[in-house]
Amino acid sequence: MSSRNHSQYFGAQRLFLLIAALWVGSLITVGYLVAPTIFASLQDRQVAGMIAGAIFRVEAYVSTVVCVGLLVLANLLVSRKLEHYRIIRWILLAMLVCSAVASFGLIPYMDALREEALLQGMPVMLSPSAALFGQLHGVSSGLFLVQSLLGLWLVWRLSQFSAIQTPNSTHQVRA
Repeated sequence: MSSRNHSQYFGAQRLFLLIAALWVGSLITVGYLVAPTIFASLQDRQVAGMIAGAIFRVEAYVSTVVCVGLLVLANLLVSRKLEHYRIIRWILLAMLVCSAVASFGLIPYMDALREEALLQGMPVMLSPSAALFGQLHGVSSGLFLVQSLLGLWLVWRLSQFSAIQTPNSTHQVRA
């Protein structure tokens, strides 16, 4: 592919990197700054868990939508012969699986267990479902960690191919 054709999609690549960086930044911020701060600030762990759960639910839905959008754009860039987006698609697919499992499997199940416990007049961690809830929470936390690490890898890979190129340069720099 000629460098002229490559530079034709430079704006799309920069937009891709910007969206990915903002999204991964939100994952890291929610998971490793906001949630721990909520638990450190509130004495009632049940309330802290409900607030954190609501934030993680929104983050999971946002992740699903952003991931699908980036997959569509990555497919478009691959069809335009930007071959380095092939690996990006696989990273995005893995991240989509993580967010879909959380959005449509784990979070609704955990919410149902929490609601069932509240209807019985107790926090979920004191209910008969406490062990199951704890296991689901552990799986969810592990999945979030995997998604976060994949997100960091995604941004790292994207940054290898992007914004070092200037309008006057005709080459692509690889780190």
